[in-house]
Amino acid sequence: MRHPPRSNATISFWALAALAAIAPRVEAREAARRVADYRPVFLECHGPSGETRLAIRRMRLDGERIALTVDPATLETSLEPESAWRCLETTEEAQQETRFMRALRPRPGAPDEPRLVASGRSLSISAGLGHGAGAGSYLTGDLCPSRRPLDRDFLRSLADVAPGAPLALSVSGLWLERHGADFDWLMSEAASGSLRIAWVGHSYSHPYAPRLADAQNYLLRPGVDLDAEILRVEKLLIERGATPSAFFRFPGLVADARLMEKLRRRHLIALGADAWLVLSPAPRDGSIVLVHPNGNEPAGLRLFSRLLEQGRLPLPFRRIEEAPE
Repeated sequence: MRHPPRSNATISFWALAALAAIAPRVEAREAARRVADYRPVFLECHGPSGETRLAIRRMRLDGERIALTVDPATLETSLEPESAWRCLETTEEAQQETRFMRALRPRPGAPDEPRLVASGRSLSISAGLGHGAGAGSYLTGDLCPSRRPLDRDFLRSLADVAPGAPLALSVSGLWLERHGADFDWLMSEAASGSLRIAWVGHSYSHPYAPRLADAQNYLLRPGVDLDAEILRVEKLLIERGATPSAFFRFPGLVADARLMEKLRRRHLIALGADAWLVLSPAPRDGSIVLVHPNGNEPAGLRLFSRLLEQGRLPLPFRRIEEAPE
């Protein structure tokens, strides 16, 4: 069936409809902050009220020079205008007695950390801080690349049971780029106080091949640029309005000594987990609990909800910044 020729009025209507359809996407791009000249640094900064922070990144944010800083005692991060701070180069030796530097150091011994010897290398398969200090537990969720939507119902139920619950979300760059609406929803939940979210880097691309052994997989794959994987996801978070934390979680929780040392040089605390619910024993006091609310692991979310209902999850949920000794 042939359609009659469109009048100019009809053409105008369809043109306006097309513009209306793309307008939200255009507005979202315009609303994103612009980050340039993003790079690692290590500076001691003194603020207008005498406070001290350690700057680990420097950038231009919408044209203004900004530093990503860490409170060396609390491990809280913030984005600070350099015009209000006096920042000077420092060294790890000069900061060695701070809590932040202690958290960055390799943990001597750690006999309970799962390890695997492969291809002549010792691999950590719970790379980094796997168990936290004190009572309660530390809830973390990984947002690996996924075709499925964020499990908002799980997060809503968590907020209903524990309003303002602290949650460390490990974000991969590819997930963020493909799930803009889900990320905006998370930001709104954080802004409302329903959830208290710490944004943890989880690499940009989260490389993974199902048939490869761990020793050649994840960020251990040949050709992976760890700096690019770290900095690119941090930059994306900042552009979307979030402040990256001082933590980083290796994809698959797998790393070797070389990757761990490179991460430390970028002044990030490796975050492991001793209670990946679908793989590990039940959590105990101090456990760092891992679930995947990215749609890829519904069994873990169901198990979390069941343990919570049965009173078998150590409470309270605590902020990930409290986990290092």
